[in-house]
Amino acid sequence: MKLVVDIQKSLGGFRLETAFTAEDGVTGLLGASGCGKSMALKCIAGVVTPDEGHISLDGVTLFDSAKHINLRPQQRHVGYLFQNYALFPNMTVQQNILTGLRHENAQAVRASAYAEAIRLFGLSGLEKRRPSQLSGGQQQRVALARILVNRPQLLMLDEPFSALDTHLREKLQLEMKDLLATYGGPALMVTHSRDEAYRLCSRIALMENGTLLTLRPTKRLFADPGTSAAARMTGCKNISRAEKRGEHELFATDWGVTFKTAQPLRDGLTGVGIRAHYFNERAAENRYPIMLEEILEEPFEFTIPFRYAGQSKDTPSLWWRLPKEQRPNLAECTLGVAPANVLPLYDGCPYPNNV
Repeated sequence: MKLVVDIQKSLGGFRLETAFTAEDGVTGLLGASGCGKSMALKCIAGVVTPDEGHISLDGVTLFDSAKHINLRPQQRHVGYLFQNYALFPNMTVQQNILTGLRHENAQAVRASAYAEAIRLFGLSGLEKRRPSQLSGGQQQRVALARILVNRPQLLMLDEPFSALDTHLREKLQLEMKDLLATYGGPALMVTHSRDEAYRLCSRIALMENGTLLTLRPTKRLFADPGTSAAARMTGCKNISRAEKRGEHELFATDWGVTFKTAQPLRDGLTGVGIRAHYFNERAAENRYPIMLEEILEEPFEFTIPFRYAGQSKDTPSLWWRLPKEQRPNLAECTLGVAPANVLPLYDGCPYPNNV
């Protein structure tokens, strides 16, 4: 099953211009609020009509501006979980789920699909309750059950955990991972949480200002983001301008230090990133004296802003994170970083999509 999207949509002063392909598994659309993630889902679902482009699912054209094709939402075989779940407040759990089977005429099929949904989503005993009598997690499971009984070819989740508190959010993420594995088809999940995307998505598409920057396997994206924008969006706190000095050596302009890299450097190098937890007092390479600015204590770790000894005062401080049991030596501190943890950054992403 393959989803192909290549669309443009202008709304007020905002323009969405995105093209990507998604196959089986969960593809995350990650970006800040207002970057166009939810609008992309609405265009795919048929709730919003693009100005130009085409959308196809499993070889079937859902939208094509040149051919004047625009299937209605109910013709697209797409399941769409809204942020607020969109349950019918005056209906019971049973009635809400059965609305997903309203086009199924065979009573035996309806009964079997409903019973399987109750079992799969752990809703036994809640069948006669209304949404107002359910917890946030229970409401989410009912909404998903209503979608999946209809066997959609594509599942889309719009910020599925945004309305939940932290404890419930983490619990339901584990449940969601199992449910998505059971579904098996292609799924798109909109989120602004990189942790959420990392846990649940096999691939991540980074979006910024209406544009898709890159689409890559999740672990590869975090290990080697490739651009300053991708490094920042995946949580890298320390980014400097950089110059290539050799095949495996760069100079961090803002920090005034040289780093050796594990991977060979390409032409077009513009920056370097080092994640805050990559610094280590015991690392033997890329080791320089630093000046600690303060120690910020958190429940399970320290966050420490610092500067390299020769760093210019008009450049931003760096961030170092370490577990509490590794409290740093305040009298004299020298930090190193393994060459494999030095992230070279380029103008444009050096990797094609899905690599």
